[in-house]
Amino acid sequence: MKKAFLITLTTVFFLTQLVSQKENTPIEKRKYFTKKLEGEKAPEIDGVLSEECWGMVEWSSDFTQRDPEEGIPPTEKTKFKVIYDDKYLYLGIQCLDSEPDKINKRLARRDGFEGDWIIVSIDSYHDLSTAFCFNVTAANVKGDEVLSSNGNSSDASWNPIWYSKVTQDTEGWTTEMKIPFSQLRFGADENQVWGLQVSRKIFRKNERTNWQHISKSEAGWVSNFGELHGIENVKPQRQLELQPYIVGSMETYEKEEGNPYRKGREGKFSAGLDGKIGITNDITLDFTINPDFGQVEADPAAITLDAFQIFFNEQRPFFIENKNIFDYPVSRSVAGNTFWNDNLFYSRRIGKRPSGYPQLNDNEYFKQPNNTKILGAAKVSGKTKDGWSIGILETVTSKEFAKISDGENERKEIVEPLTNYFVGRVKKDFNERNSFFGAVFTATNRKLEGNLDFMHKSAYSGGIDFEHRWKERAWYVAGNTVWSHVSGSKEAILNTQHSIGHLFDRVDADYLSVDTTRTSMTGMGGHLKIGKVGNGNLMFESGVAWRTPGLELNDLGFQRRADDIRHFTWVSYVWRNPFSIFNRLQVNYNHWSVFDFGGNLNSIALNVNMNTTFKNNWSTGTGVNINPYQFSNSELRGGPRYRYLPGANMWYWFNSDHTKKFRFGGNFNYGNIKDKSEIFWYSNAYVRYQPINALDISMSANYNTLDKELQYVSEREFNGEARYLMGTIEQRTVGVSLRLNYTINPNLSIQYYGQPFVSRGRYSDFKYITDATSVDLENKFAAYDTGQLKEMDGYYSIDENGDGTEDYTLGNPDFSFVQFRSNLVMRWEYIPGSELFFVWSQGGTGFGDPQEKLLTSFDNQILDRKLQNIFLVKFTYRFIK
Repeated sequence: MKKAFLITLTTVFFLTQLVSQKENTPIEKRKYFTKKLEGEKAPEIDGVLSEECWGMVEWSSDFTQRDPEEGIPPTEKTKFKVIYDDKYLYLGIQCLDSEPDKINKRLARRDGFEGDWIIVSIDSYHDLSTAFCFNVTAANVKGDEVLSSNGNSSDASWNPIWYSKVTQDTEGWTTEMKIPFSQLRFGADENQVWGLQVSRKIFRKNERTNWQHISKSEAGWVSNFGELHGIENVKPQRQLELQPYIVGSMETYEKEEGNPYRKGREGKFSAGLDGKIGITNDITLDFTINPDFGQVEADPAAITLDAFQIFFNEQRPFFIENKNIFDYPVSRSVAGNTFWNDNLFYSRRIGKRPSGYPQLNDNEYFKQPNNTKILGAAKVSGKTKDGWSIGILETVTSKEFAKISDGENERKEIVEPLTNYFVGRVKKDFNERNSFFGAVFTATNRKLEGNLDFMHKSAYSGGIDFEHRWKERAWYVAGNTVWSHVSGSKEAILNTQHSIGHLFDRVDADYLSVDTTRTSMTGMGGHLKIGKVGNGNLMFESGVAWRTPGLELNDLGFQRRADDIRHFTWVSYVWRNPFSIFNRLQVNYNHWSVFDFGGNLNSIALNVNMNTTFKNNWSTGTGVNINPYQFSNSELRGGPRYRYLPGANMWYWFNSDHTKKFRFGGNFNYGNIKDKSEIFWYSNAYVRYQPINALDISMSANYNTLDKELQYVSEREFNGEARYLMGTIEQRTVGVSLRLNYTINPNLSIQYYGQPFVSRGRYSDFKYITDATSVDLENKFAAYDTGQLKEMDGYYSIDENGDGTEDYTLGNPDFSFVQFRSNLVMRWEYIPGSELFFVWSQGGTGFGDPQEKLLTSFDNQILDRKLQNIFLVKFTYRFIK
């Protein structure tokens, strides 16, 4: 660890001496003065600014181009007005266009930023960090999001109630907007000053202009907004929204004779309630009772060979909204390769698939839920005017049972306990919003019953984080600490010690040991970094991250591994303004070094890459990773440290002009390890076509190959010695994703998503490790010859000493995983905030013959079988006060 800190300090000293560029001139903030409607009639939201009330205030224009060429006047003029009354803020915006017939009016669902658009961003807290954004396209498609962390984080799941209308004439297009004060957050001051930014996108020219010019080299976004003055005697409005729902569904599938739980079809009906209550104007209580997420798209298919868990993004609306407030990454960095997804709060743990599995007797069938039922959840979140961000989440999930039957008698067996999840998060801005301190605490408590002692009874984690910025927010130093404590039975803690992320049983780790009597485990972690991201062309970040062997966050968080110390550095030089054939060009350098808490240097790696956007709107990027020195503490699943042979990989990607109706692109990654002991090729290509404004069709396809001499298979024992069995794997994976979006109007749309996926692995040339740390391939293993290994029916018999007696066996590790998932959703927002969904989900999963051709397995396992179908209707109605 001392080595990592010394490397960090040396790198930081070098970079601080190197970065001595001319700083940007502080931005002069523009001001707009609005007026309140007193006796005047409020405007009708029809897209025509004909009412007398609009004459109360002056137009504001003089926008400045940000893209493609920063700082010059726009090619088309934009102007706007702002007025208000006791309950609403009104905006009238005219987007003049010398070629009105070329205005792009692509249709999309809400939050689809397609075609020409306007964004109004309001920092009503005036905390120079948070903004509420309202987007309207030329087709009157609405979008909205909340920006936080000075624009570095966004929450597009925020769906406030507001109104807009668009009209077009020979001079361009006009939008009229009506935003309730109840959807904004602000203090009770008699005279308000808010941050304001108005942005316009002219799609065909790829031109973006801003009312308040903000240089692309500026480190902040919200902090540099202009100002809205003149809002007086407006009382904060507290939200009160209730949204009950009812849902009915019918599921059909292939009938299984004799199985009482597979009769071919089943239906169900449920109801629930979502709500939003303004505790104060700053703080909101969101709650859900018996939530249903049937309209949410299924996760993409994925398969892994390294035994680590796969991260999936959250897609459930309740958990997405205000997610940024609860976010607490363990060691995220610009350089990457620091476990980007690791977080103290991973909401996918709530409502997960049950952890237990029933114990079955002969001739018994069972049925258990696919997901744990969420009985109810509530969260309190918001940000006060004086800089406090608060987030509290409380959730209870139900006890779940598996039903077991032999056709005559039925019994139940618990597979998931009643569980309570809690998350508390707080942050405080200070130093004129240039600094913050924060803290987080999470708790998971389970009421264990039956055969569930393998689970943790309780799990707690917490941390403290900070950030300080200076030099116009361009420079920063940031860091955090985290800790965890899990407790449970001896079996539960023993499982955690043996798990892939900890491996306390590693045979050569004298600083680790398995304790079979432990009933709890504690760990710590954190990171510290310094960087510069603005005020010039040169940017960098350098730091160190660490996590002790006992850190365990996976009850309510996400963590891939513990026992890790790594230094990281990123240096980048960017040309932000057009030159030659480029609109923008960026070159990056990264390097990493990784240690464990035993003092072992496990990895040295570096990366060089570049990306660019050309003046014709095409973009491309390429790079190379070099790994001259790399060990793994987990490759042999508790065996000795394993040295990978030196290698490198390079990649390339490109995208065609995104402003065209037809566009395409692809990315390709090729890697080669020393002596060709591992060669991989990952490729992906896509096409997207929008023949009319209402229809958007896209398809992507990927084909991946892996040929690896040494892939871990299993562990056996021979004459008191461990045998770490490896095989040569030939893996082929193909997947296709098809999307079709048909938007009848901004409130009525039909979406289809379908994904067939096949991954096949064939193993051969089995061997066992003899020297795990050798850098020479031929010295790393001993291969079984034909006399030692015999293929049987579904397994291999191994006679290692050749005496004619079977010494141990190995199950056939070949696989062919086949999956198809599709989703067809019709969504109708019949009044603002209230929706009707019609959903058809279809899918199937199977395991084919690995010896067959890749696509034959898909034919046999999907096309020749009756798939599972779910038909669902969901109706919601939003009551607003």
